[in-house]
Amino acid sequence: MSSQTYDVIVIGGGAIGENVADRTVQGGLSTVVVESDLVGGECSYWACMPSKALLRSGAALAAAQRVPGAAEAVTGTVDVRAALQQRDAIASHWKDDGQAKWLDSAGIGLVRGHARITGVREVTVTGDDGTVTVLTATHAVVVSTGSAALLPDVPGLKDIEPWTSREATSAQQIPPRLAIIGGGVVAAEMAAAYASLGSAVTMIARSPLLGGQEPFAGEFVTTALRDNGVTVLVGPSTTGAHRETDGALTLTLDDGTTVTADQVLVAIGRTPRTLDLGLDTVGLSDGDWLGVDDTLLVQGDSPALAGDWLYATGDVNHRALLTHQGKYQARAAGDAIVTRAAGTPVDDAPWGAHVATADHAAVPQVTFTDPEVASVGLTAASAVRAGYRIRILDYNLANLGGASVLAVGYVGRARAIVDLDREVLLGVTFVGQDVAELLHSATIAIVGEVPINRLWHAVPSYPTLSEVWLRLLEAYGRPGFTEHESR
Repeated sequence: MSSQTYDVIVIGGGAIGENVADRTVQGGLSTVVVESDLVGGECSYWACMPSKALLRSGAALAAAQRVPGAAEAVTGTVDVRAALQQRDAIASHWKDDGQAKWLDSAGIGLVRGHARITGVREVTVTGDDGTVTVLTATHAVVVSTGSAALLPDVPGLKDIEPWTSREATSAQQIPPRLAIIGGGVVAAEMAAAYASLGSAVTMIARSPLLGGQEPFAGEFVTTALRDNGVTVLVGPSTTGAHRETDGALTLTLDDGTTVTADQVLVAIGRTPRTLDLGLDTVGLSDGDWLGVDDTLLVQGDSPALAGDWLYATGDVNHRALLTHQGKYQARAAGDAIVTRAAGTPVDDAPWGAHVATADHAAVPQVTFTDPEVASVGLTAASAVRAGYRIRILDYNLANLGGASVLAVGYVGRARAIVDLDREVLLGVTFVGQDVAELLHSATIAIVGEVPINRLWHAVPSYPTLSEVWLRLLEAYGRPGFTEHESR
C-alpha cells in the first residue's frame, strides 16, 4: 500500500474530469485523476464522437443526393467498411495513449484503478493488479464518474445480452435486423445511423420520439426515419424477450405483437455510476445521483460533508446529461475549488464566475439525425409551466433562400419562444439539414438576455440559414412600427 497527497482528487478521467483537473492545475493546485477504464471517457470512445462518426457518412450521402448535379454523381450506398474504419479512427481505436499523454503534459497526475471514498478527503484506489493506493486531498474531491445505460426489468432481456449505447457505437459488424427499445436521442441517432449502414431497423417507443423537445421535432424525425425505411412503433412497451433456436431475438410487446431481430439495442435512459463508490462513508447512498448546488458542491446533511470539499460534475449530478454541459460545470467547479482554496469569496450569484446557472434554462443540445434537431432553453410547454407569459414564433425554413441552395425540397422548421414581459428569448428550436451551426447564436441570445429590439441590429448574411433570425423577428413585429405609422 502506498499513500499520496494532492490538493485535488478527481474520480473519473472522462472529458468532464479532465476539465476539472485542468482548471485546478491552472489555478496552482496539485491534482490527480483516478480512472478505472479509458482516459477520455464515454464521450471519446462510446458516445459523442463515435456516434457522430457513424451518422456522418449517411448524412453526407443524403445531403449530396438532395442537390442536382451532386445527386447524379453520387451512386451506390454507404461503404460500411470505410465508415467503420473512420469511426474506429475517431475513437482512437479504443486506446487512450494520447489522452494519458495530455494529462502528463498538463501536469495532472493519473492513478489507474477503482476508486472508493474511504473518509473525508480520502480516496482509496485498487488497481487491476491488486495494488492499493490511498490518496488524500488537502482541498477537494470531485466525483466525475458519469452515467451508464439503464436496462429495464423486462423478463428475458438480460438473457439475450442486448446492446447498450456502448456496443452500438463500437460494433464491428452491422446486424441485418436491429430492434431499438427507446425513443430518445440515442435511440433516434442509432436508428438513423444503422439504417444508413444497411440494417432493417425497428424502433419501439412508448411515447412520441424525442420527448421533452418541441413536439414537431419528434414528428419531423419520425417521418424522416420512416422515409428511410425504419419501422417506428409508437405506443407499445416491451414485455418479454427470448432467443429463438436459430439465434434470432424476439421481443414481445404489450399489444400482442412481436418484433424479431438479430440484435437488440436498449436506449431508454441512464443510471449514475456511483455504485461501490464509498458514498456511504460520508452519509450518502451508493447508486444514487449526487445532488449539488450551483457551484457543484454535493449537498447532504451528514457532518462529513462539512467544509466544502466534495463536488460532483457531469452526468453523475443529473442536471444536464450532455458532455458540453458537463465541461461547463467542470470549469465552474474547478474555479470554485481554486477560489475556496485561496480563501477568497466565491462568485455564486446567478451567471457568476463559479456557478453553472445555464443548467437551469439555457442548455443547448443537438440531435444529429437527418434532419438535425437543435434546441436551447425552454420549450413552449415548459415556459408555460414556469409561469411565463409567452409568444410563439414559428417559421418554415424551406422558405429561406439559403435552404433552397442547400437542398431541393428542404424540410425544416424554426420556433422561438419570447418572454412578453421582458421581450427576450426563452427558447429556440431548429429542425432541418445543417441547423446545428445555428444553435450557438440562439444560445448567446438567451444567455445574454438580448432584447428583441437589439436583435434587429444583428443582420444575418444572405443567402444562409441564419436569415431565419430576420424572419422570426418579422413575425414578432418591427420595433417602433405603430398602428399609426402603418397607415
